[in-house]
Amino acid sequence: MKNHTGPFIVMGVSGCGKSTIASQLAGSLGAEFLDADDFHPTANIQKMAAGIPLNDEDRWPWLKSLNHTLRERNDEGRPVVLACSALRQAYREVLARGFERIVFIYLAGSKQEIQSRLEARSGHFMPAKLLDSQFAMLEEPEDAIRVSIAQSPEDMVAEILARLVE
Repeated sequence: MKNHTGPFIVMGVSGCGKSTIASQLAGSLGAEFLDADDFHPTANIQKMAAGIPLNDEDRWPWLKSLNHTLRERNDEGRPVVLACSALRQAYREVLARGFERIVFIYLAGSKQEIQSRLEARSGHFMPAKLLDSQFAMLEEPEDAIRVSIAQSPEDMVAEILARLVE
């Protein structure tokens, strides 16, 4: 990897494959995998499970906590790949605070592709009916590595790795 000192954040709407890709990427890079969902307070999870989208008041403390965790790992010299929706530019700015360089990897897909994935998955607190709110909130990043979800996870990770050395 050329000049990548900060953490890697695999982002996109719910159901795009963030956790799968971030976990595989972390393995390929010898980095620690973190899932932002694991950092949500119980109230946020209960709200989403009830089909209620989070608002910014729900998100700011969570994002600040994620940034703190990323900075701790960075200070310890531990590379990290974080799976996090990071849908809005303002959220990405909070995550990137204090870093000279941070790499966002945007998993892009159509609403139809992602809807079918969400309907097929079980055991996740995020219901498929919240997908509309996710797409409504999404501000596609201009400064991210953009990868199509219309390929296998292995091909997605291979593309990301190739683009990191460009």
